[in-house]
Amino acid sequence: MAPALNTFPSEPHSTHPLSSFSSLGLTPAQLSTFQNDGYLIIRDALDPATVRALLHETHDMLDSFSLTDHPMTKFSTGEDSSSSDNKHVGDDYFLTSGDKIRFFFEEEAFTSDKLTKPLPLSINKIGHALHVLSPPFRAATLNARNASIARSLAFRDPQVLQSMIICKQPEIGGRVPPHQDSTFLYTRPPSAVGFWYALEDATRENGCLSFVRGSHRRTAVRKRFVRMEQEGGGTGFIDLLEQSEDTAAARWPDDGLSYREEEEEEHSEREGEYTLGEVKAGTLVLIHGNLLHKSEKNLSGKSRFIYTFHVIEGEHEYDRRNWLQPGEDGFSRLNVEM
Repeated sequence: MAPALNTFPSEPHSTHPLSSFSSLGLTPAQLSTFQNDGYLIIRDALDPATVRALLHETHDMLDSFSLTDHPMTKFSTGEDSSSSDNKHVGDDYFLTSGDKIRFFFEEEAFTSDKLTKPLPLSINKIGHALHVLSPPFRAATLNARNASIARSLAFRDPQVLQSMIICKQPEIGGRVPPHQDSTFLYTRPPSAVGFWYALEDATRENGCLSFVRGSHRRTAVRKRFVRMEQEGGGTGFIDLLEQSEDTAAARWPDDGLSYREEEEEEHSEREGEYTLGEVKAGTLVLIHGNLLHKSEKNLSGKSRFIYTFHVIEGEHEYDRRNWLQPGEDGFSRLNVEM
């Protein structure tokens, strides 16, 4: 994991061009930005030809997708926990998707169980093993450059455990509430880092990311999204801070700094707290697993296709309670030698 720094920037986030990549990964300036802010925006990380190839692959998958034998699984952010519709996140189609390519609908793609949009415009995301099963996405993921970035962040055994295309469809692309990726991809101690590649321009209008800068330093991971063990199974959230073995482990970096014990929602929704991350296609955004971030609903007429995968430290414990479990071959190792 990246070493901790004690300072917090007050200026707007800076973006870094691809030309500033070190041959060994991130430059010192980039690493400092990531450590301080909890995220890093790198322009032109994918060249236009690669972006076109990944979009072509995405549209091919959307156009060839068939509803035959599909359980019509919607993807929910879980924001309305009172709704019975949100229980789908625990169905077998979702829980067994770690080594497959599967399709999940936007929540607003249906009216009375009937699609309101053409099928290709109804899909929220495609996941979770694109980095294994799709040659273009595998090449964009398991490569020496991404491995060098992971090494710059002090990963010793970086492993890719999931990959997704998020479509953020026009007019119905759902809001993603404030969250920390470590909640959903938990290691002990936390280690997840998101590699988020824009395949189309991401703007305020179509639901770009926004971040609480530096929140990875003051907001511990308070809960985990897990497979439930009681009758009925499925998935749910458990409180980490009530479990003594996880209280300290939920903080990353653990550098002796004091964490402000604030309610996550109260802290994250404060007026002016979020910094917009509007980016152009081809941009890479690195996201610390403990960073609070979100995206708003896409009310525009333009989609916001992105590709994202997550890396964890293979030397850290990844237990059987995590919703995502490895297939027979385990998670994909991200090696510099690729």
